[in-house]
Amino acid sequence: MLDISALQSPRGLESQSFALPLVTLYARMIEDAYFLHRYRDTTILRFDTTRAFVHFNGRGLLAFDPQGRVLAANGEGRALIDAHAQCTPPAPIWVTQLFEAELDDLLALPRCEPDQLRALRLRASGDIRFAALIEPRGVRARQRDATVTGTTRDMATDLATDSATDATGLPHDPVAPASTPALDRLAGDDPAMQRLLGLARRLCRQPLNVLIRGETGTGKEVLARALHASGDRAGGPFVAVNCAAIPESLIESELFGYLPGAFTGGNPKGMRGLIPQADGGTLFLDEIGDMPLALQSRLLRVLAEQEVMPLGAERPVKVALRVVTATHRDIGALIAEGRFREDLYYRLNGAELVLPPLRERADRRYLIQRLFAAQAAEQGVSAPLRGDAMNALLDAPWPGNVRQLKSALAFALATREGETITVHDLPESCRADRVATPAHLCDIGDTQDDPAKA
Repeated sequence: MLDISALQSPRGLESQSFALPLVTLYARMIEDAYFLHRYRDTTILRFDTTRAFVHFNGRGLLAFDPQGRVLAANGEGRALIDAHAQCTPPAPIWVTQLFEAELDDLLALPRCEPDQLRALRLRASGDIRFAALIEPRGVRARQRDATVTGTTRDMATDLATDSATDATGLPHDPVAPASTPALDRLAGDDPAMQRLLGLARRLCRQPLNVLIRGETGTGKEVLARALHASGDRAGGPFVAVNCAAIPESLIESELFGYLPGAFTGGNPKGMRGLIPQADGGTLFLDEIGDMPLALQSRLLRVLAEQEVMPLGAERPVKVALRVVTATHRDIGALIAEGRFREDLYYRLNGAELVLPPLRERADRRYLIQRLFAAQAAEQGVSAPLRGDAMNALLDAPWPGNVRQLKSALAFALATREGETITVHDLPESCRADRVATPAHLCDIGDTQDDPAKA
């Protein structure tokens, strides 16, 4: 029984607008407490739209058997099942029908991330939910006993390992160890990024050319370098060319090179072009949508024949390279306007990778932690990131995406007034409408995430 009566009720009805949400909240908490007790010997998936609330008071509960069949759900869980049934009837009976994840991925949640949480995308709507797994009571007891038994035995080994790591003088990275492949470091548990990286892992050793699309600052060159470092051409050169930064009058000689005396004002010894320099490796053409139309036909021949003709040369030079291109433009629209060759587009687009903007990523906390640790190590400082600063960074819209985030962190580290990075140390664009918070707030290692606005 929940008693919300008062000794003296006010004459007005305004208090009822507060009483109803209060009763609804506590009724849900009572229902959830009964659910957790009733299914304590069953695997339970707990989820919420906000990462910080999942362990504390996650609204959704789904109990399922070892095969993944849904056995029961609380109110939020039933609402999710009903919404799924309306989009794609009939009603789902397996937990993997609700979330874009395999059953093994769900069962591994307690061991997959430091906070035992993972962002999952709903199959019906595409929305993000943060989820944790509550294992059956017997499993938890066995794990607790195993932990107690192994603690003493492993303590000496752990201390020795930690001591050796500290002796190197390198900054610790709690998110990704040094042995993690280059592609794995690019994202946390964001479902869209995990799908993209899964595709990138399959492509990195294939001879296909790759087109990377995404807004400015989303990390297209970083992804291109990770593809190169993870593939068979990792030992070869990685040559990056910004097609929008080279003057149109020079781009041909810069890309293809020229022989001595090819034109007035050139290097008397000639110059090896950027495309020949990428022989045996990867040529990265950034902002390919800005390449002059006249030069596109020559690039098409390079891709088709795997050879390049330097200016002033009589014979072509053979090259063996992989081409990765990137753009923030709509190539389809450029083709329709006659500003980009359709045949070149199909040569470049052997496979396409689309990077989501930072504001849509559910792993913003992961990125902030990694970039902050890297920036602090680069500047040789140790300044924890206070909770109010982390919340401001999580809430910022980031029109400049990851590039803007890196600049904001570098600015905060360079201009901080104390030993801790607070919201007041961030650029103005990151702290609009923010107020000061108590100085004892947790540092970056304990800060929780906000919901992903995916």
